[in-house]
Amino acid sequence: MDIQAASPVADAATWQGKLFDGQWIAAPATLEVIEPGTGKPLHTVGKAGPSEVTAAVTRARAAQRGWAATAPRERAAVFHRAAAILQEHAAAAAALIARETGGILAKGEHEVREAIVLLQRAAAMPLHATGQVLPSVPGRLSLARQLPLGVIGVISPFNFPLVLSLRSVAPALAVGNAVVLKPDPRTPYAGGFVIAEVLAAAGLPEGLLHVLPGGADAGQALVEAPGVPMIAFTGSTAAGRRIGELAGRHLKKVSLELGGKNALIVLDDADLDKAVSAIAFGAYFHQGQICMATGRVLVQRGIAAELTRRLAEKARHLPVGDPATGQVALGPIIDQRQLQNVKDIVDASVAAGAVVEAGGTHEGLFYAPTVLSNVRPGMRAFEEEVFGPVANIIPFDHDEEAIELANATEYGLSAGVISASVGRAMAIGERLHTGLLHINDQTVADEVVNPFGGTGASGNGTSVGGPADWEQYTHWQWVTVKDAVPQYPF
Repeated sequence: MDIQAASPVADAATWQGKLFDGQWIAAPATLEVIEPGTGKPLHTVGKAGPSEVTAAVTRARAAQRGWAATAPRERAAVFHRAAAILQEHAAAAAALIARETGGILAKGEHEVREAIVLLQRAAAMPLHATGQVLPSVPGRLSLARQLPLGVIGVISPFNFPLVLSLRSVAPALAVGNAVVLKPDPRTPYAGGFVIAEVLAAAGLPEGLLHVLPGGADAGQALVEAPGVPMIAFTGSTAAGRRIGELAGRHLKKVSLELGGKNALIVLDDADLDKAVSAIAFGAYFHQGQICMATGRVLVQRGIAAELTRRLAEKARHLPVGDPATGQVALGPIIDQRQLQNVKDIVDASVAAGAVVEAGGTHEGLFYAPTVLSNVRPGMRAFEEEVFGPVANIIPFDHDEEAIELANATEYGLSAGVISASVGRAMAIGERLHTGLLHINDQTVADEVVNPFGGTGASGNGTSVGGPADWEQYTHWQWVTVKDAVPQYPF
């Protein structure tokens, strides 16, 4: 997993101690990024504060006007070139993304593949129809058109930082906005700098994209900035509530993509081996640090004991360690604070009666894939998003009980139903309160061309991706045209 230092999309010398405002600029402070798999410094980047955010918004507003007036084909060409550049240097980008996020190489490669699709789709957006002709009285042309909002503030998380940043950055830019991006300070390259490198190399005009790693003060400044009419946030529910409240106070449009406590229902006619494989992937991929992770496994009681035995056996044989070795299935939890949260939830649930069937231990940041049985409503493992590699087994007797248990959560992001009967699975799925539904699959899925979003504690009902993007990053303007001013009775 050696990094190709000469690659234009993975050269730390380019952005050492810097921020991006169209060019790489010196920062007033720096952040040291630690590689989770080794605990050693990986690189040092610039750290932004409120003053850097204010300056970025001012410059972005000035640049946005010219970009919105740029011919659609010219805007599209930038994203075509960016996709080709990222494709050419995919290996270098994927390797550094994997190291920075603590993911296995396959996870870094997946992020890059999806990012290329996001750029390709962004290239198509400027050529999309942007309005409708509406019915009106004779002699008046009435139409509605979609216009860019201006400057979009994007705040992205650490877990899938490239995809979860670019899914807002690319469409927002494509429809004529400028973007100020604050990636998580633990993953500034994967969540921001690689995007800046690719788009700059592709010819994106300066000032349209700003990448500002920073802390909560930078995020608050971005949410409060008067020149930013929309905030797109992906992250924890707790942080999302604060951002939603702050954005609402400033009358901003806001997209909140938050956490999940997702249920996978396994019916008694399911193929057990395939079900166990699906559960393991949904619960353990990227150490369970995914908002769509399979947080609750609802298993019909007649097969619960055997499924639990097979899942525990699989969990005990999944290798855990430094992803840079290429010999592991799970890497580290992102940092000590998150590890402690996983440990606290598991320990509290065991104290309340849950049984550890596998795992439940850790060495440093490496938490073993864990299976908990006898999990019940009221336990922290049932109620809370763990964001760690923990599969919680909850037995049920009949379909109605499965539906009731699946809906017994404040979250509403993703759900799955596994059954030999598609009709039975669909009948259950139609009654689940969830933004994403997968029949005969686990809960972790996003093809980046689909509308993605949840309800309740999983988000504010907005969606990003695919057909949702034009609506998300624009506003409607109604326009009427007459040949002459009419005579009114006043």
